[in-house]
Amino acid sequence: MNVLLASSECFPYSKTGGLADMVAALGKALAVDGHKVRIVTPLYRGIKEKHAGVHRTDEIVTVQLDGRIVSGHIWSAEPMENLQILFVDHPEFYDRAALYGEGVRDYPDNAARFIFLSKAVAYLARTLPEPPEVVHVHDWQVGLVPLLIQHEALVTGWKKAPATVLTIHNLAYQGVFPFADYQLTNLPNEYYHADGIEFYAQMNCLKAGIVYADIITTVSPRYAREITTELYGCGLDGVLRSRHDRLIGILNGVDYGEWRTVENKFLNFSYSAKDFEGKTKQKAALQAEMGLPVLPDVPLFGTVSRLAEQKGIDILISALEEMLSSNMQFVLLGSGDPAYERGFRTLAERHPDKVAIKIGYDHGLSHRIEAGLDFFLMPSRFEPCGLNQMYSLRYGTIPIVRVTGGLDDSVTDVSEDPEIADGIKFTEYSSRALVKAIRKALVLYEDHQLLKHFRQNAMTVDFSWEHCTHEYEAAFERAIELRHGPKTQP
Repeated sequence: MNVLLASSECFPYSKTGGLADMVAALGKALAVDGHKVRIVTPLYRGIKEKHAGVHRTDEIVTVQLDGRIVSGHIWSAEPMENLQILFVDHPEFYDRAALYGEGVRDYPDNAARFIFLSKAVAYLARTLPEPPEVVHVHDWQVGLVPLLIQHEALVTGWKKAPATVLTIHNLAYQGVFPFADYQLTNLPNEYYHADGIEFYAQMNCLKAGIVYADIITTVSPRYAREITTELYGCGLDGVLRSRHDRLIGILNGVDYGEWRTVENKFLNFSYSAKDFEGKTKQKAALQAEMGLPVLPDVPLFGTVSRLAEQKGIDILISALEEMLSSNMQFVLLGSGDPAYERGFRTLAERHPDKVAIKIGYDHGLSHRIEAGLDFFLMPSRFEPCGLNQMYSLRYGTIPIVRVTGGLDDSVTDVSEDPEIADGIKFTEYSSRALVKAIRKALVLYEDHQLLKHFRQNAMTVDFSWEHCTHEYEAAFERAIELRHGPKTQP
């Protein structure tokens, strides 16, 4: 099958979160399965300088944005057999310090930047040699692609237009812009209504994908159910309920070629589920790297996270304020809301021997934190899938998670099954409930045999992409059938 993936970010070329990891890992897994895969993504600043093998092609994309003609060169990388990354180069839009905005402000022309990307994807879907049978788009930045393809098929008689699949990584981010920006799509106003792209008198790019894609997926089964409710639907629950027959939840996988405890260039020591000596040494190395006292018998908690309300940072800070009187340490790697950054800085100033933080992102350090911790804190208000809890499991670090979205789908509490328990769960969204979960972790830490049992379960649970790749292949086949009808028997 020829598959075209489209995303605003793709690891290792660009990344702000799990979207980049998922798209890259899915592309690799599909390629290994024998599919011809191309991923379309912007050529952001620094990509061609930092990554060998990224080269300019003769392909040029030219599209219309309202009354303006905009062009971009296509660059390419071929990291493995059957996988090609196609970078859309337009310096005015993508040669910037960040992907979506700087500080706490989005770039004011994000509508134009990502409508251009969406149009480039639709253009490539029609003009590439070996055109795709399926175009799989990710999140709002390319949410317009299914509509653009459908409209072009209607207007031009494009009989072999590809089927379209939309994956919702986080419904809270929808790409909502003023009606004036709708003119950049050059689409007729017949799509701008309550059952189409219009959303409270504005244009909603993610809603366009939900309405016009052949199949909609989310990144965990529970999240697929949650977003059809008013509590988690972010204003689109009614639209999603109307398309429930095309909505599928597929739990993300983990690229174990990247996230591994043996021969990992980011780790100081290797270890396995049969021998945790390297993990003990990695913990000591992390304590030293973060400037904490190297105390092997003190449980080390931590998190790697965007500092946003979604991630439960408010209840995390409150819980730590209460629990840091206990015998524990905490490390943080993350950035985001300035108020949350100040909150963690205050904790570190008040408890210099117990709290160490690094504001920002460091990919290598994220590996060392995942490996060196005893417990990973992930108290999300909502979590479509989450990957850090899965990384923690592979590294023998016990995740402490709230029961929501993919966190519930991927972590097993002792109350659910003592034999395969690998984490600690709590349900109520409150610092009180999180404090109780941390207290359970402190008790678990003192029971060396039970802790070893949890760690071995964690390291042997399998979230490899081989499992979910087949679910995506089935979703692609169904999308093709919905678009073109059942395959005729020879």
